[in-house]
Amino acid sequence: MDERYNVLFLCTGNSARSIMAEAILNRKGRSLFAAFSAGSHPSGLVRDEALEQLAVAGLPTEGLRSKSWDEFAKPDAPKMDFVFTVCDNAAREVCPIWPGQPMTAHWGVPDPAVATGTPEQIERAYRQAFLILDRRIMLFLSLPLSSLSQLAIQKEIDRIGQQ
Repeated sequence: MDERYNVLFLCTGNSARSIMAEAILNRKGRSLFAAFSAGSHPSGLVRDEALEQLAVAGLPTEGLRSKSWDEFAKPDAPKMDFVFTVCDNAAREVCPIWPGQPMTAHWGVPDPAVATGTPEQIERAYRQAFLILDRRIMLFLSLPLSSLSQLAIQKEIDRIGQQ
């Protein structure tokens, strides 16, 4: 594998979970990774609650936008090394053919955008989604990718998604 890796986080709406994952990895893995996010049916907006979680964590939010996964299936798109689905709907959909045949895994996270209740309960749902993504990304960042075989990497990224 290359010394710098491109990672795409996919969700249906690309409004919360995949956006948060993109921001987390771009900050915490910026020397080795470039993270992107997209949706199969993008909502066209990033949820304010997701942006608030990122701000609370001190992560930059500029440039984050809801976009279609079609942007990353084009010939001139960055070649992805990893593609992670973070919602169950996107994991069940037929994905585009990604140039370069990246490694894929499902890292399902409950959708905070469907949370109901008090403002505190909704904020808790977003915080919980953020914490799950942050933990998984930290585990991913701890993998010695340059010294593992493709099979070992696949096993580890699948295991991370089950935690």
